[in-house]
Amino acid sequence: MGLKGLCGLWLLLVGFLVAAMPAVAAEPPSLDPRGLPGPLVIVGGGCLPAEARAAFVSLAGQAKAKIVVIPTASTDADDPKKYPSFLKPWEELHPESVVLLHTQDVQKANSAAFVQPLSEATGVWFSGGDQNRVIAAYRGTLVEKELKKLHARGGVIGGTSAGAAIMSDVMIAGGSDTAKLGTGFGFLPGFIIDQHFTARKRDKRLQGVIAAHPQYVGLGLDEATALVVRGRVARVIGDANLTVCVAAGAGRPAAVDTYAAGSLLDLCQLQRAAFNRASKNPFPPAEPSEPVVKNGSLVIVGGGGSTPEIWQQFIQRAGGNDALIVVIPTAMEDPLPKVCPEERLLRQYGAKNVVVLHTRDRQQADDPKFSEILTKAGGVWFGGGRQWRFADAYEGTLTEKRFHEVLARGGVIGGSSAGASIQGEYMPRGHPLGNTVMAAEGYERGFGFLPGCAIDQHFFARRRTADMTALMKKYPQYLGIGIDEATALIVTGSIAEVIGKGKVAFYDPTQKPQGDKDYEEVFPPEKYDLKARQKITSPNGK
Repeated sequence: MGLKGLCGLWLLLVGFLVAAMPAVAAEPPSLDPRGLPGPLVIVGGGCLPAEARAAFVSLAGQAKAKIVVIPTASTDADDPKKYPSFLKPWEELHPESVVLLHTQDVQKANSAAFVQPLSEATGVWFSGGDQNRVIAAYRGTLVEKELKKLHARGGVIGGTSAGAAIMSDVMIAGGSDTAKLGTGFGFLPGFIIDQHFTARKRDKRLQGVIAAHPQYVGLGLDEATALVVRGRVARVIGDANLTVCVAAGAGRPAAVDTYAAGSLLDLCQLQRAAFNRASKNPFPPAEPSEPVVKNGSLVIVGGGGSTPEIWQQFIQRAGGNDALIVVIPTAMEDPLPKVCPEERLLRQYGAKNVVVLHTRDRQQADDPKFSEILTKAGGVWFGGGRQWRFADAYEGTLTEKRFHEVLARGGVIGGSSAGASIQGEYMPRGHPLGNTVMAAEGYERGFGFLPGCAIDQHFFARRRTADMTALMKKYPQYLGIGIDEATALIVTGSIAEVIGKGKVAFYDPTQKPQGDKDYEEVFPPEKYDLKARQKITSPNGK
């Protein structure tokens, strides 16, 4: 996520600033990697940008939009004469309907008749004011239940100022430099939102909350600025900026990043970065495990197609043509093809028993029945695409554990492109918004079939040598491996054999560069000792 700015000396005062804060859950709700069910439009207060208003109505269905406005945060909401001022700005955009919903009576908020407009709405807008008025009126009532039903069915929820604060599960309820915390509606789990951010100098307030609760991500929204969330991707629009605050941890200092209008953010990446920083065992470790495959073998392909020799090697190591082979196509984007290319190719080269296993549901990936097939498999093949999708679906689940069990009982793990990078302990190019970021915080942990290594693919074809050089400077504890297209690394124990059409680069940061290259090239059929970090020469010295 490019954590650019550093928090200043104010951190020395954090203990004082947050002393009065109530306890916050040690494990905040995780954002589902599949994204939110419905969109959000979150505005930092001040003048409501026309772009944000238009985005909200568009997401609600434009001419078919049925909008409910909840002005309860404002004291003006108690005066029926002021109702037209809340409705008119939305009526001017010509949705199908605009209805005002307001009460301060909890009993009325639990009335089926009162919440009826919410059951038919396609969008709900919370006006600005005091967020505590909204929570006092609706938290735990039928209104909240209907709001969550609306969001679950794909409806849009938006709000400005107080209407932004209530989006968090942990809500900033007030305070100047020292925040007072409450409980919001949790439409954006794992995040804490502050508004009027720059205008009211609320940087210390939000940074203090995040420093005290590092498992959360802070979002500071400027006035006349909005964050539009669809799925897991957020876009900044409006006149000013969004500020993202992440606490210190995992050997990294606290950070504050500013995103201008037009910026995109992946919310899962931000949350995973915060989780990692708050973890008792953050990644990457200062001293990774030795690069040794204790049982079984790996077939690691650099993408761009595999040769017949590579496929035959994989099938043989899985147990031959009759062995059960499981293909994991999850790195591809939806919709997946009816027949995965890897399944077709494995059958083409003689495999008779090929099964595809795929989910994006982590709960399903933890279900013993889902991954039971892996208990009988001789080989697992990870397909190409984007490696972060493997991590989202399987990291830390029973399914990942069973991948390792295939290897532990002597089977083979194979994969190409994304299916190569996921095999290393360190996973380069894991950022969900693009593959140019080598060290994407929150998406650096691979499945670790090959410990102590960072694996990159399409290496020479896409001129990626300098990228690995930079990664090795950042994490010199790893052995860097760059595999070219149509080339594979076959790993047994600590010995890696190169087969295929191209070559493999090995980066050992503990050694001084030889000549103009900071890596050693290994060609087919040469071998490399990963533990000793040196090429294995034949008896004749070649």
